[in-house]
Formats: sequence, C-alpha cells, structure tokens
Amino acid sequence: MSLITARHPTPVTTRKPAPARGAGFGVLLALLATVVWSGSFVATRDMADSVPPVQAVFWRWVIALVAVAPFAARPFWRQRKAIRRHFGFVALASLFGVALYNTLVHQAGLTTSAINMGMIMAASPVIMAVWSRLGGERLGARRVLGMLAAVIGVLLLVGKGSLAVDFGAGDLWMFGAALSFASYSALLKRRPAEIDGLAFLFVTFLLGALMLAPLYVVSLAVQGGFTAGVATVGPLLYVGVASSAVAFFAWNKAIALIGAGRAGIVYHLQPVCVALLSYALLGERLGVLGVACMVLILGGVALSSATGARGAA
Repeated sequence: MSLITARHPTPVTTRKPAPARGAGFGVLLALLATVVWSGSFVATRDMADSVPPVQAVFWRWVIALVAVAPFAARPFWRQRKAIRRHFGFVALASLFGVALYNTLVHQAGLTTSAINMGMIMAASPVIMAVWSRLGGERLGARRVLGMLAAVIGVLLLVGKGSLAVDFGAGDLWMFGAALSFASYSALLKRRPAEIDGLAFLFVTFLLGALMLAPLYVVSLAVQGGFTAGVATVGPLLYVGVASSAVAFFAWNKAIALIGAGRAGIVYHLQPVCVALLSYALLGERLGVLGVACMVLILGGVALSSATGARGAA
C-alpha cells in the first residue's frame, strides 16, 4: 500500500541491501539512537511530575527544530516542492514518529517506571518485523527465535519472573507508543529519495510541533504552565537535542542502511540500556532475576543479529 501522494512520476525510494561496511555503520547508528533514547526514558520519568505531557512534547520539538535548523533549513527550502508532492507521506510520518509516539511516552511516564517504559518498548521491533514480513521480507527461523527469546526476557523482567503480566495504565500507554514507533520505522523504508535525511527531519519536527500546538494551548488553559528551572529545562534540553535531533537522525540513517527489521533487532537492547541507566542514575537494582532476563534479551539479540548479518552479506 502506497502512502505517498501520487501526483508526480518520481519513484519511491527502493532501499538496496547495504554493503558490509555500510551495514556495520548502520548497526552503530541504530545502537547510538537506542542508547540516547534509553536515557530519554529516565529524563521523561524525572520531569513527569513537573511538566504536563503535551507541554513537554511540544517544547521538545521546538528545541529540536532550533537544534537542526542551522543544518536543515537550507535543504528543506531546496526540496520544498518535493515535500509538497509527498506531503501525505510526510504528514503521516510526523503523526506517528513525532506527535503521537512521544506524547504517549510522556503520558506513560506519569504512572509507570522508567524501567517498565524501556522494557515495553522492546515490543516495537516485533511489530517492525511484522510490518517487514507484510511488506514481503523473509525473516528466517533463527531471527524469529531470537526475537521471541528477547521478548520473553522482557516479559519475565516486567512480570518479576512470571509471564502473566498485569499491566497498568502507564504500561498500556507504552504499548501504544511501541505501536506508533514501529509504524514510523516501517514508513521510513518508503521515504522518497528526493527528500534527504536533514530535510525530512526538519519538516517532520515542524509538522509534529504544529500538530501539538492546539493541544498545547488546551493544556495551558486546563493545567497551567510549568516553572522553568534546572529540574525541567535540563531534561527538556536532553530530549530536545540528544533524543530528538541527534537520535532521530541516527535512527533514520540506520533504517536507510540496514532496514527497519535489522535496526529493530538492535533496538532490543534498549531495555538493557534503560535498566543500566536507571541503576546508575536512580539507584534501582535488578537482582538475580533481572540479570538473568538481561542475558536472555542479549542472547536473543545476538542470535537475531547473527542471522541478519549473514543476510546482509
């Protein structure tokens, strides 16, 4: 199903398999985005009680726009005609990847822990793989087995040793965020070739902020504003510059090099990164069960990655 406005004969990007070196660089970029996003869950949880979710997300993208504007404004202006031709696709990517996904994450931060947020987001690569399979990509038995092992590790960790997990409201918000992010990543595979990465980032950030603007006004009227200080400005700068401008650029480039499915395999490391950051910054301990679940997650990632590497070669 094509989501791009069919008003111009320019073909949609068809991503060719990345060369070995390109694939390795793509994995590193996906890992960079994963680590940075892991820190954003800690930052999001830290300011959840002081900044309303919609206001936090709105300012996140305003800061991100300021951060990328010096590099992306000129490519955006040069490619404005192409962006208009494919506006439907760009708007849909902005909705899933910018406005909806991050709002759901900040909403989840009100009622669940940073560790749970990271663990549940491990479901998104499974959804990415499903989208890839529906798009005709063959996953392979080892890759599916590795993904299954990683997901079981996540569920055991969240359920404290049981697969019968009783998810709260915040956990359900995070499942919605995982679905939104996976859909965004699948869309990236069809980004038009005439819109480069920087221009695409700039326009999606801009449209996402515009989508959130009416909700921001409503939030101000109903909830009031927040006090600007170290406890609020610091996390906002992190999620705006590092988690938005830097991580999104790295993730989008990784998708272009290795595809959403293989990038999703790397993304399985996020719950491990979140747990380690939560331990280092918040003093939370996982215990023996947590370590065992980490081993299961890492083993699943290694199994899936090995399969993916042979396929890329």
